[in-house]
Amino acid sequence: MERAMRGFGKRGTTRVLVAGLVLVLAATACGSSSGGSDAATTGSNGSSTSCKVADLKLKTAGKLTVGTDSPAYPPWFEDDKPANGKGFESAVAYAIAGQLGFAQADVVWKKDPFDNVIKPGAKDFDFDVNQVSISPDRAKVVDFSTGYYDVNQAVAGFKDSAATKAKKVSDLKSLKLGAQIGTTSLDYIEKVIKPTQKPFVYNDNNAAKAALNAKQIDAVVLDLPTALYVTAAEIPNTVVIGQLPTTGTTPEQFGAVFQKGNSLKTCVDQALAALKSDGTLAKIKDQYLSTAVAPTLADG
Repeated sequence: MERAMRGFGKRGTTRVLVAGLVLVLAATACGSSSGGSDAATTGSNGSSTSCKVADLKLKTAGKLTVGTDSPAYPPWFEDDKPANGKGFESAVAYAIAGQLGFAQADVVWKKDPFDNVIKPGAKDFDFDVNQVSISPDRAKVVDFSTGYYDVNQAVAGFKDSAATKAKKVSDLKSLKLGAQIGTTSLDYIEKVIKPTQKPFVYNDNNAAKAALNAKQIDAVVLDLPTALYVTAAEIPNTVVIGQLPTTGTTPEQFGAVFQKGNSLKTCVDQALAALKSDGTLAKIKDQYLSTAVAPTLADG
């Protein structure tokens, strides 16, 4: 699932190390000294794109406008402040910016609700990082970067709930399950779990989590990092019941979102390739996303 959730009844916070921010600043400094890639990059349509900052088609000349939802939740962001460089997606955005040749001060954050990000039409950002899963249907109306994080869905519920007895996916069918509208979490419930009663659908994850906290539903489906954070730091006496097995032949991935046809995608893909190759992306992941594991429920 793409959106993480704001804490209430919060018992703790994710660990935020200074090294993570230093890493981002270092990447930015390196990028800004070069002014971006001098090489022309060939896009998927065969066209040639210059990735120098001066040649990029941006919302504001010389500035990189990055969108995300508000509130911006841990572990993807920290303190609801995307501009502080803390949290996985904030750090990734600044690392991409550094590779493109932008100084940290030249990154501008724009608040955009999740539903606006994935619908067709003009965008007021250059790209968005918002825990958006890449999917063929969404790719019909927006463009995606290559994936920057492989993600599994997971089920979370109270320790004393019927949901904790689940050992395989079919054990979830009789439960009251909830998820945010428009997410791959809801898709998984409807298309894979196929519960005997209609899933409970919420406008945002605050509402989904409130329903779980009030025990109006047996369990909520979330992306795994969010589920780990919620159960460890936000809702007491809850656990990650299990990861849900991947469907299809490729993992679910989060990608940066662009207005359809935006040539900046080619340059961001190039930046992500460099961040993967030099290990920066892996270091950011280790810094901000929990290494805790959860059992995977069996198919069937």
